[in-house]
Amino acid sequence: MVVMTDEETIDAGVRGHDTADGADPAAPREITAPPGEVLAPVRERYAHWLRLDDAGVDQDRHEDPEQVRAIQIVLHLEKQAPPSRRRALELAARGCALLCLHPRSAPGGPWHDDVAAYGHGHIRKVTRRARGAAWETTADLPGLTLTDDATGTEIRVLTPGLVARLDKRVAKLQVSGTDLPTEDPADPTDVPTAGGVTGEDAPVLTCVVPADLEMTAGKLMAQTGHAGMIAAAVAAGEDGDLLARWHAADCPVRVESAPESRWAELLTSVHDPERAWRTHHRIAVRDAGFTEIAPGTVTVVADLR
Repeated sequence: MVVMTDEETIDAGVRGHDTADGADPAAPREITAPPGEVLAPVRERYAHWLRLDDAGVDQDRHEDPEQVRAIQIVLHLEKQAPPSRRRALELAARGCALLCLHPRSAPGGPWHDDVAAYGHGHIRKVTRRARGAAWETTADLPGLTLTDDATGTEIRVLTPGLVARLDKRVAKLQVSGTDLPTEDPADPTDVPTAGGVTGEDAPVLTCVVPADLEMTAGKLMAQTGHAGMIAAAVAAGEDGDLLARWHAADCPVRVESAPESRWAELLTSVHDPERAWRTHHRIAVRDAGFTEIAPGTVTVVADLR
């Protein structure tokens, strides 16, 4: 079972650490915008980014270092109890989607300005590892904590901000050393990670990654995080009912790996981003290539259905 916990909203089963802005998370808010409206800039830019040639990717990815914003994903990584790689990937996708769809990210919410500014730029994500006291010190930072009880896998997805002004508690966490053993492929009947009750009609975001593309678990968590966010962004503009049903089920996610032949077919299917969404509710993640892989590499193809 996957749960999201919050000392302030225990009965709701949702955790959103939010002490920095002094807001009372239990207080009702008047939210008039539909979930995901803050992601409109991501949706508008998605197809353009997917179509860029190699030169365009290289030119597009450069930013003023002082203006670089990122979501920090913190992986709870204890030496004696390593988390599940696959569950960590699934939680990262869920967490990034849920953070952007959270009422606090809607207009008037305490996270809105940070999420909006982030969506207008490059949606960078960085995975860091923490254990012991270092993990505990990040507990009151604004964001969400997600846990998979079955495997003990636990992550935090923190609200985006300027990398140049990163909280010291996060800045000291290591980016390296986030690799985890590769597990057996997911059983098609396995229940996807989700905090709510997932019935037969609940959409699932199935993230497919290439089996032969070598990335650390931390790098791949950032990629599945992109997939969750992009899927939420596109669905918010193209199919509000689909997004509402996925969100109501706490954004369940399943991660699978694809051999070379299947991966080639998936890559062909996303050459036309609009058609891929119309026919399969399918999105793709294309990485800027700052670490581990070449610029413009497609790292995830995901279906929301």
